Amino acid sequence: MEFMLAIPRGMVGASEIIFFTFIIGGMFMVLRRTEIIEIGVDRLARKFKQRSVAIIPVLLTLFAVVATTIGTPELSLVYIPVLIPLFISLGYDSMTAAGIALISTAIGFTAGVMNPGTVGISQQISGLETYSGFGLRLTVLIVIITIGSIYIMRYAQKVKSNPMKSWTYEEDQSKRSTYSDALNLPAKRATKRQLAAITTLPIFFIILVYGVTQLGWFMLEMSGLFIFMGVLVGLIAGLSITKVCDAFTEGFREVLMGAIIIGIARSVAIVLEDGQIMDTIVYGLGTAVGQLPSTLSAIGMMAVQLCINFFIPSGSGQALVTMPIMAPLADLLGVTRQTAILAFQFGDGFAHILFPTSGYFMAALVVAGISWSKWVKFFCSAIFNLYGCRDGFSDLRASHWMDRLKEEESHVRLANYRWTCCAQQSS
Repeated sequence: MEFMLAIPRGMVGASEIIFFTFIIGGMFMVLRRTEIIEIGVDRLARKFKQRSVAIIPVLLTLFAVVATTIGTPELSLVYIPVLIPLFISLGYDSMTAAGIALISTAIGFTAGVMNPGTVGISQQISGLETYSGFGLRLTVLIVIITIGSIYIMRYAQKVKSNPMKSWTYEEDQSKRSTYSDALNLPAKRATKRQLAAITTLPIFFIILVYGVTQLGWFMLEMSGLFIFMGVLVGLIAGLSITKVCDAFTEGFREVLMGAIIIGIARSVAIVLEDGQIMDTIVYGLGTAVGQLPSTLSAIGMMAVQLCINFFIPSGSGQALVTMPIMAPLADLLGVTRQTAILAFQFGDGFAHILFPTSGYFMAALVVAGISWSKWVKFFCSAIFNLYGCRDGFSDLRASHWMDRLKEEESHVRLANYRWTCCAQQSS
């Protein structure tokens, strides 16, 4: 009986993500009906027409910095509907646009320079000073931004020189008919009501950033803001309330399949949790890492975290499950706890845009109109390069930098020990 309820319970468990996906689809359909997206895309396309490839590292860096600060890779769902018309009009494809949105946010989330949901929680569990090792994570961020930018730029240039080499050539045919000839037509001009609607968008973005960073907003609060944003912007731009409702309904239909997939993916984790299989998996994988030589232990930890993310597609949730085991295991293996946290970051971070159990990732692919199998083929080369970068950091404990981190850990643990002793004497 419990097994029969797995999918319904998965839908309920992932309800926030499912609802958020519907609202994102509806809100952006309203913006498309107002034509302000087309106007903005037209201006950007004309500005970068002669140096279009230069916009890729700029956008990738911007999105990565946002994600590494507030830890919200789900914002890729916001970026994709805006980027696709832009890059189609510049002669690229939907895969380029989705790659920028998904890889940039995954890069920022993985590096986690100031990410409270992964690095902050992991360091608290490991008994380290919060956000210690900042310089190392900043270096990792810069390196993987560079690798990601080069990879996407090379792919984009290949597509522009020969559109047949695009992974989404067939899927983009209708989009190309809509956006590809935009630069040959007269520049789009906004009406007064459209300009008024455009001026409200930065206000909503500021509210969004403030809510996420200062008020702890997540998908539920963001969904409420996006509903209000869609209705208000649509009315200001000149749409009637009936047309706004019709736009929301059409947007819901476009992301329906992705929303269903999100709930089904969540049901997999529910089966593993209810069957008490998850703890066994974590313990078994941790024991396997303990058998590795110290030179390979960090890479082994990363592989374990990568596997576990399939079952726990949540950075903070995975940290709470795995770090109480991995932090003491790092001590036994002779590596720093900072190294164990870095292994967690890389194992968890990029898996969010690889495994189909990641809710926001599957929703983003639906919004972009890209199948999971084609995304994996596109992302395969990139992830090898990015994980190759991780291997370069895996044995940094032998360097002066990681020696300093180990010294910091010793100081923190000594301070905690002294505080405990004083508390016991006073009691």
